[in-house]
Amino acid sequence: MPTRTASIVVPVDGKEITVTNPGKVLFPDDGVTKGDLVDYYHRIADRMVPQVRDRPLHMNRYPDGIGGIAIQQKRVPDSFPPWIDRVTVDLHKGGTITHALIDNAATLVYLANYNMVTAHVWLSRIAAPEQPDLLIFDLDPSGDDFGLVRRTALSLKTMLEELKLIPFVKTTGSRGLHVVVPIVVGPSFETAHIFADYIAQRLAAGDPEHLTTEFIKQKREGRLFIDVNRNAYAQTVVAPYGVRARRRAPVAVPIGWSEVESDALRPDGITINSIWKWLAEHSDPWKPMERSRRPIPKLDRSDQPDRSGRRRGVSRKERAQSS
Repeated sequence: MPTRTASIVVPVDGKEITVTNPGKVLFPDDGVTKGDLVDYYHRIADRMVPQVRDRPLHMNRYPDGIGGIAIQQKRVPDSFPPWIDRVTVDLHKGGTITHALIDNAATLVYLANYNMVTAHVWLSRIAAPEQPDLLIFDLDPSGDDFGLVRRTALSLKTMLEELKLIPFVKTTGSRGLHVVVPIVVGPSFETAHIFADYIAQRLAAGDPEHLTTEFIKQKREGRLFIDVNRNAYAQTVVAPYGVRARRRAPVAVPIGWSEVESDALRPDGITINSIWKWLAEHSDPWKPMERSRRPIPKLDRSDQPDRSGRRRGVSRKERAQSS
């Protein structure tokens, strides 16, 4: 896509989308422009849209580039064209909010022109917003030991497979890995959160010197944080193939488990420029996800995790229901 200041029109899915100021630099250290971002999301749509379709969207926008102000936007503005799908959901603290949905390539292109660098999406879909169809384990290191992140992900994979679940994995484009588990829709977010907490605490108990589920950063003492707090209503996670607002424009990329075994893997190693070579050499590792859904195993009373101090993301409504 040419990088110039004059607006251009991009035809996508039968829509004519005007891209304003495509030459505007969004990543100043790397020269990545808004036109480059639009082109990336246009080209990646076939891989990305099936993973984000029907999930309420949280937009991470940078109108002045990643060195400028970051706008965290949930509510869809009135200026959006009517062909962009929307969903109105309840706020558990009261009221409602209307989110956009990324259901096609045209929406992705429009959002890139709207200076959305990163898409974050819910763990549930609009057919059942109160019931997740994904579990997520965010492996967040305190330092630069990515080997520990990889080993922890592989240990988590083994633990989940022993419970007849089928885990998938993606780089975050930042420092860690996300282990993602497709589940059968049905349980509440509270049930999913408790189960994820149980798994995380079991994993951390096996290596307390290096792993923790402690939410307070100052208490982690340099250990890797196994974060399960996104398994809650209205919490979001960076979308597969989402660009991160970091130097080199890294991408959160679904990968195969064989990649996790490689010392060459880096959490931010695949960028907006290098991803095309990577895709040409790898089949879609998340293609089997939809048919890999399994029910969450029921926990015995003795397996209930210690939840003290880790209630972030769980609503007052859910706490009342579980008490």
